[in-house]
Amino acid sequence: MSESKKLPKRNEVPSEWTWDLEVVFKSDDDFTLSYKELETKVKTVVSYKGTLNEGSKSFLKAIQAILDLSNQLETIYVYAQLKNDQDTTNSTYQGMYEQATKLATQASEAISWFEPEVLELSEETLARYFNENDDLAIYKHFIDQLTAARKHVLSANEEALLAGAGEIFNASSRTFNILNNADITFPTIKDENGNDIQLSHGVYGQLMESTDRSVREAAFKNLYKVYDGLQNTFSSTLSSHVKYHNYNAKVHHYDSAREKALSSNHIPESVYDTLLDVVHEHLPLLHRYVALRKELLNVEELHMYDMYTPISGEAGIKYTYEEAEAETMKALKPLGEEYLSVLKKAFNNRWIDVMENEGKRSGAYSSGAYETSPYILLNWHDSLNHLYTLVHELGHSVHSYYTRTNQPYVYGDYSIFLAEIASTTNENILTDYLLETQKDPKVRAYVLNHYLDGFKGTIFRQTQFAEFEHFIHEEAEKGTPLTSEFLNNYYGELNARYYGPDVEKDPEIALEWTRIPHFYYNYYVYQYSTGFSAATALADKIVKGEDRALDNYLTYLKSGNSDYPIEVMKKAGVDMTEKTYIEDAMKVFETRLNELEELIETLKD
Repeated sequence: MSESKKLPKRNEVPSEWTWDLEVVFKSDDDFTLSYKELETKVKTVVSYKGTLNEGSKSFLKAIQAILDLSNQLETIYVYAQLKNDQDTTNSTYQGMYEQATKLATQASEAISWFEPEVLELSEETLARYFNENDDLAIYKHFIDQLTAARKHVLSANEEALLAGAGEIFNASSRTFNILNNADITFPTIKDENGNDIQLSHGVYGQLMESTDRSVREAAFKNLYKVYDGLQNTFSSTLSSHVKYHNYNAKVHHYDSAREKALSSNHIPESVYDTLLDVVHEHLPLLHRYVALRKELLNVEELHMYDMYTPISGEAGIKYTYEEAEAETMKALKPLGEEYLSVLKKAFNNRWIDVMENEGKRSGAYSSGAYETSPYILLNWHDSLNHLYTLVHELGHSVHSYYTRTNQPYVYGDYSIFLAEIASTTNENILTDYLLETQKDPKVRAYVLNHYLDGFKGTIFRQTQFAEFEHFIHEEAEKGTPLTSEFLNNYYGELNARYYGPDVEKDPEIALEWTRIPHFYYNYYVYQYSTGFSAATALADKIVKGEDRALDNYLTYLKSGNSDYPIEVMKKAGVDMTEKTYIEDAMKVFETRLNELEELIETLKD
């Protein structure tokens, strides 16, 4: 039995493997000085309240004061968050993070008057301000975004009443979270080695990838046994929350909850409908992939608990971090020298916190503020999957770097609708590079399977969720009671339609809606599918060297919030109001499915 490897303490990690936060604040004392300065600004920013109607100069001063406050707050908050995440057992940084969170709340309250006061100004007054004061020009789109929904904003008193009831409206969502994350108790099953292992959300995901089928089946059936016993409670929480979305849309004069949710990013509802239409049309591709999975797993009956286990064995290649760095630079070469120069900054200027240590936050993410580097947290292990994680997070960080170095603070961020496109474009380019350079059929099969599984989970599965989410909102609006029986019947049939005839209709999967938190996020999940589709189409254009594809892509990375997301993507060369970009992504899926099918035939010989 091998001896388990002990994680180092934070102070034992070599500095070259850590992110450099001293360029944000030289010391924690400097953080404290900035924090106290910001406390004063939070108190003084309220003095601008009631001044927006006093002329364009007053209007400009108020905007600048609020943005300055927000900019400094982000730096303080991010520093405290990163310090906390690098070692969550450190009580000093726990306290610092709590302080920053509290100050963020105070700042939010201090500037809460701004938007309602802007909306009280008439369109004529705003037009006059912009005509007479050139210094306001830069904020035109910022103000246009605020006022675009003017006809949907109620009176200040009505909005205040709704805001005051926000805690009540969100009660069912909080109940779901507490029940699903804290109160629910899952049973213990046997793992591959015969050891007892208690199911949890995280453990369930790991066991679904187990190569031991009996473990997968036990995890699947025992987890859903718990949800089966609570399905009436979950239908009640979901039904109440859906009704809240519908009510909130109705009182704000929207035709539907979906129209209200998508309007925050100025996304036409046709984008949502087009996604569903194109995915429906291409479901036979998913059915082919599922049939291949059934064949390779060599099972008479394919169950839903067979959907996540690798069908091509182990990766066959792995990378140390140094090797992954070199491979990243080679793989992302199609993105050009300018892009590679930013990657060098990431590696050379210690943007990345690489090693796992005691108390470090799990997983991986990209984070930062307008005035800081776009840092990356990793918990590195030598594997192909971690190479994918590295290029994914670098996609986010380079996007943030370009946005912040090309846009003023007011537009120095980007919406969720755009966020995953840069990261998954990098993943797609890495896949293409690996298929170009790896000649071992087993390695190629692993890479192809990795891509196809990612596509299945992100485009097909998230679209299935989006279809379910829209269906229940429409049914609730019609007055249909969202009982557990009604939800189970629809979800079970929907799942069967997506995965096709080669999958058994496991009764447990009809309960999947009970445990998905995203159904409480108000039309969020469709963005995973549209983002991955756009990234697939963009990567394909870049790798093929299509005319202006790279220049257009870099324009998207540099645009931030300077325009509406749909318009930003048009500049990148992808019109997300059309269906072509999703169809192009489906062609890539089909090409790689064809190759995997042919490769499998070769490996049989």
